[in-house]
This record gives sequence, structure tokens and C-alpha cells, in this order.
Amino acid sequence: MTQTTPFPTAPELMVSEWFNTGAPITLSGLRGKIVVIEAFQMLCPGCVSHGLPQAQQIHDIFPRDQVAVLGLHTVFEHHDAMRPVSLKAFIHEYRLSFPIGVDQAGHSSMPKTMEAYAMRGTPSLIVIDRLGRLRAKHFGRAGDMEVAYQIASLMEFGAAAPQEDGETKETGPKCDEDGCALR
Repeated sequence: MTQTTPFPTAPELMVSEWFNTGAPITLSGLRGKIVVIEAFQMLCPGCVSHGLPQAQQIHDIFPRDQVAVLGLHTVFEHHDAMRPVSLKAFIHEYRLSFPIGVDQAGHSSMPKTMEAYAMRGTPSLIVIDRLGRLRAKHFGRAGDMEVAYQIASLMEFGAAAPQEDGETKETGPKCDEDGCALR
């Protein structure tokens, strides 16, 4: 009998171009940090009015050595209007300071990362724990307090943080593939 974990490993990002960073970013490279991904489109009113400001606020408030915020420009409509040159101007105009990747185009109208995460649209907010497991996926307007609570809970009680030697150091309760247990 196959046992499924309640928290699956988050799929790797499939990004064609990055902004606001000197090098490409991978989820595996961010292990040990909580990762918050804001999937958006420039022409999405909910993204502009709530999703991106919320992501910027998370980036500004939470310690960067523990929480990484990433934007994912995932275009599934209005392709001609949302080119990388337009995105670069958009990032500058809205003063977004966290790294933003462009989701790779898929074979259909659905971009690759969006499809891998089975997102329903934009804005979508993804929360990944320190072990790279998908812990939350919000579609639409995610409440500020709810998201802050999820991040703070993972910081306080979340997964063990990997050390450089590959061993894990317990930073809270005992955690494994099935979840976290109190000591």
C-alpha cells in the first residue's frame, strides 16, 4: 500500500527569465527557507491591487534569511501585451524589489509552472516550507492575517532546517515527510 504524504514536494520553478536577481533561482537552492511565491499577471486587477502589494509587504517585513519571496509572472492570456520588456517597466513602476521570474510558456495557453502547481488563475499565492513541501496554495485574494499566520507558524514550528553538511537541525518540533510532531 502506498502512503501519500499530506505535504507533497513543491514542483521546481520553470522560469525563462529572472528580474531583480543576479542569478537564476531554484527552489532546491532555497531549501532551509520558507518560500512564498506570488503568481501574477500585469493586467490582472486583483494582482495589482492586492497580490503584489501583499508579496512586497511579506518581503519587507519577514527576515530574508528565513523567508524568500518570489514573484512568478505567469501569462495565460493577453500574451502580446505582456512581454518581458513590459514586465521590466511594470516592476520598476510598482517598485517591486523581490526576485520575479517569467513562467515558461507551455504547449497550451497554460504556462509550465502554473500547470505543475495546478493553479486556477491569478493571483495565486504559494507557501513552501523549509523542506521544500507545498504547505498552502491560495487562489484569489489571500487574507493578510491568514498568510502571515501561515508563514509565522512555519518559522516557529515548521520543518527542520538543513545545515551545510546535509544533516538537519531541529528548529522546532520533530518534523518529517508526514508533518511535525511536538516533542
